[in-house]
Amino acid sequence: MNRISFFKKADCRGFTLIELMVVIVILGILAGLIIPRIMGRPEEAKQLKAKMQIESLETALNLYKLDNGGYPDTEQGLQALIEKPETGTLPKNWRKGGYLEKGRLPKDPWGNDFIYLSPGAHGDYDIISYGSDGVQGGEDKNKDINSWEIE
Repeated sequence: MNRISFFKKADCRGFTLIELMVVIVILGILAGLIIPRIMGRPEEAKQLKAKMQIESLETALNLYKLDNGGYPDTEQGLQALIEKPETGTLPKNWRKGGYLEKGRLPKDPWGNDFIYLSPGAHGDYDIISYGSDGVQGGEDKNKDINSWEIE
């Protein structure tokens, strides 16, 4: 038997130029609608990430409190979540390995350290990211993200 006889004429069909053009036009329309929406919101994405990081730090602080009867003070700071404090009120049952999964403190999305105050002005503790400018206060992209304002 000849090898060519195994293939039917219908198996060798490809896409027509019109079909390819229709697909390209559809992809172009979708890209034109979606990309501007995604590209215009990097600051909103950073603010959302900062809120999620603060919530993660709050969870770690609550675990610390469960083990040790209280939150680390301002002097001990968030560092108490990754290293056993040696100043202030010493923790009774500090968890070996710390309270954060990666064993290091995250920086906010703009590369700055989170501000931690305990006792805080708005609760047992306050966690603050000063936003893109790294300075207290601000509007829009420079707006501070505060733990007590996160729902």
